[in-house]
Amino acid sequence: MFDLKITNGTIVDGTGADRFVGDIAITNGVIVAVQRGGGLQGDAAEVIDATGMIVAPGFVDIHTHYDGQVTWDGLLEPSSQHGVTTIVSGNCGVGFAPVRPGYEDALIELMEGVEDIPGTALTEGMTWGWESFPGYLDKLEKLDLAVDFGVQIAHSAVRTYVMGERGARNEAASSEDIDLMGKYVTEAVEAGALGFSTSRTLGHRAMNGEPVPGTFAAEDELFGLGRAMARGGASVFELAPMGAAGEDIIAPKTEVEWMKRLAADIDCPVSFALIQVDAAPDLWREIMAESLAAHDAGAPIYPQVAARPFGMLLGFPGHHAFSKRPTYVELRAKLSHEELAAELLKPTVKAKILSETDLPSDPNVLFDGMNALAQGMVDRTYPLGSPVDYEPTPDKTITAIAKAQGRDPLEVLYDTYSEHNAGAMSMVPFFNYSEGNQDAVREMLLHPAGVAGLSDGGAHCAMICDASYPTYLLSFWAKEGARTRGPGLPIEYVVKKQSLDTATLYGLNDRGVIAEGKKGDINIIDMNRIEVGRPHMAYDLPAGGKRLLQGATGYVNTIVSGVVTRRNGADTGARPGRLVRGQR
Repeated sequence: MFDLKITNGTIVDGTGADRFVGDIAITNGVIVAVQRGGGLQGDAAEVIDATGMIVAPGFVDIHTHYDGQVTWDGLLEPSSQHGVTTIVSGNCGVGFAPVRPGYEDALIELMEGVEDIPGTALTEGMTWGWESFPGYLDKLEKLDLAVDFGVQIAHSAVRTYVMGERGARNEAASSEDIDLMGKYVTEAVEAGALGFSTSRTLGHRAMNGEPVPGTFAAEDELFGLGRAMARGGASVFELAPMGAAGEDIIAPKTEVEWMKRLAADIDCPVSFALIQVDAAPDLWREIMAESLAAHDAGAPIYPQVAARPFGMLLGFPGHHAFSKRPTYVELRAKLSHEELAAELLKPTVKAKILSETDLPSDPNVLFDGMNALAQGMVDRTYPLGSPVDYEPTPDKTITAIAKAQGRDPLEVLYDTYSEHNAGAMSMVPFFNYSEGNQDAVREMLLHPAGVAGLSDGGAHCAMICDASYPTYLLSFWAKEGARTRGPGLPIEYVVKKQSLDTATLYGLNDRGVIAEGKKGDINIIDMNRIEVGRPHMAYDLPAGGKRLLQGATGYVNTIVSGVVTRRNGADTGARPGRLVRGQR
């Protein structure tokens, strides 16, 4: 008897091959039969009729930041809401192991500064109990999770562990420092780390404003740690490159040069963030072409690309244009979230706030100047709407709306924030929207050197909810007629992009496709209903920390190791997910 049988589904198997109708059987967490045309014989403890539904592999999200959340939250939302059955964390050079006793708060401040995860939530929610990276993995292995979880060793953690304050201040590493860091990196990969990550982008800073440890690492340090990683076994060198946030548009080309040499040297994949910046909107094409040429020459470098415009969501629940107005500051200090929303909707309060001058920002407080940024970008701020629109036309900017209505842009912005009971979010696409459409995003997704990533699941809690990328790839790019300003993408391609391709990059060769002998991670999807929801702020992190959530409709079932973890989007309470250790 099978544990689970899925019948009459339209199977998109993750290989990119044409879909077909068939049955699937799973026993002991493994797919044991796939029969084209249906009619698979044999009873099962549970049978799911998937007639008219797409049956796809579980999605593998390779760019998340659940390193702390995993210790208190086995559900790992929002990613588990979006068809993700395997998560890779420890990206961008920030993580929580190794850690010397007493340095825990320093690593929390790094994570808070770089990834906008409330430090109070991490402090209250995390359960530590390790010093070494292998000890961290041993801790994770005891957890009951809704999805499988893999993690990389982070440069900032190992640098701080070895060099202490010298490492935190980004002082140059000596040969002895590099050797000792390398020892711990090798040890981590041997224990099961999926790779090593670092950040070189100047936008990544700790809460004290200092760049992440390792930001300015010299080539001897980067290559030394890359070689140490490779000595531990097959793994991935992941980085946020210099210039990734647009602070230096020439830097990415220089970065690709050393990444090519490193990938060839260690014979391991090097994966890096790639986005389109307005100052050089075609530069990403050059980098993509260089990446493909390097790959063809035997240097495996993989740009990670996003599923949609890359930026921020602004509104009263998070960062916004009026956060330094005296009336708003006063109200926020004394009212609950619900009470504040009610006050902001009052015409007298609105008039008072609009008439005021901003209080000065504190340069020592991260993100304290977001109000000025929001006010200065009304010409590229778009109401996100409901249903959400991530490809708005130029006439939908706040500036264009204000001009058409003969109103002040800030008043229009205030009214936009006020929708949905003062809970509406507006979109500011910093990157991937230079031409005011998603043509560049589509081209990136189609490029054979690109891999789907950059969701930042679990991070940037008050700014984005890009953990919904897997659903967006289906609902916008693959759903027939969903994209109205240009062509979409075949569902077979979209599924492969976030299952087989992402799993293969990290050597997770037991999953990512629907085939006999592969792991029983499955999504059953109603493509008529697949959609991302309107982002909303929740206050459900430890210590009342807030995070943007964006739900999904259309997932009939999500299955991990043959166990149904979500039915019609709702958590079943099952926790079949486990730690994933890398190849040794």
